[in-house]
Amino acid sequence: MSESRERTTPSPGEGRADLRADCESCFALCCVVPAFSASSDFAIDKKAGQACPNLRTDFRCGIHTRLRDKGFRGCTVYDCFGAGQKVSQVTFGGQDWRRAPRTAKRMFEVFPIMRDLHELLWYLSEALTLPPARPIHGELGLALEKTERLTRDTPDALVRLDVAAHRREVNTLLLRTSELVRAGAGRGRKDRRGADLIGAKLRGADLRGANLRGAYLIGADLRGADLRTADLIGADLRDADFSGADLTGSIFLIQSQLDAAKGDARTTLPPSLTRPAHW
Repeated sequence: MSESRERTTPSPGEGRADLRADCESCFALCCVVPAFSASSDFAIDKKAGQACPNLRTDFRCGIHTRLRDKGFRGCTVYDCFGAGQKVSQVTFGGQDWRRAPRTAKRMFEVFPIMRDLHELLWYLSEALTLPPARPIHGELGLALEKTERLTRDTPDALVRLDVAAHRREVNTLLLRTSELVRAGAGRGRKDRRGADLIGAKLRGADLRGANLRGAYLIGADLRGADLRTADLIGADLRDADFSGADLTGSIFLIQSQLDAAKGDARTTLPPSLTRPAHW
C-alpha cells in the first residue's frame, strides 16, 4: 500500500508509559464517574457521577491499602490506561471538578470516551511490537496516530465522537494482527471466541494460538496451561487459576485481567506486565 511505511519494532513497553495510570496527576475520576452495585466486587451501591465515600478531599482513597479486605476488589482491577491524567491535566488543563464545578459534567462525560481511546492505543502499541504483524505495521501506525490525535481533541469534540465506530475500525486491524500472530501455532488452533468456559477444567491444556477473544473463563482451572500466542483480548479472567501457566507471548492480555485472576511464582508473564501482589 502507498500509505505503508517501514517502522522499527518497538520494545514491549516502549511508547506505553503514558498509557499507565498516574493517580497523582488525576482528579480521582475512576472514583467518581463509574457506577457500581453491591456485589462480590463492591461493598456498596454507587451512582454514576457520585464520589465514592472513601474518596478524600485530596483525591486519594482512604482505604487504598485495604481495598480487598473492605470489599472493594473491583477497584483493584480497574485500569484507565492513563486516561485519568490525560483528561485531568491535558483536556481540562489541570482544572479539577471540585474547585471548578462547572467542569464536572463535561469532564465526567469525557472520561469514559478517553479511556476507550487509551485502551485502543495500548492494543495498537502492542500490535506494533509483534514481528508477525509486520505486513500491516503501516496500517497499525496510521491507526495509532489517528487515535492519538483524537485524544487531543476538545471536550466538546470528544463527546461528539462515535467511539464505537472508531473501535470497530481499529478492531479490524487488531483481528488481522491476531490472525498473523496465531498462524505461527500451526493447524488445530482452537477457536474459543466468546465461549462460555466458566469453571472449565483446562489444567495443562495446550492453548497455543487459541482465539479466546471475549471468552468467559471465570473460575477456570488453567494451572500449567500453555497460552503462548493465545489471543486474550476482552477475555473475562476473574478468579481463573493460572498457577504455573505459560502466558509469555500471549497477545492483548492487560494488567487488569491478570489482577482479577489467580496465579503463583511459577506463572510466566509477557514482559510488559507485572505479577499481581496478591498472587
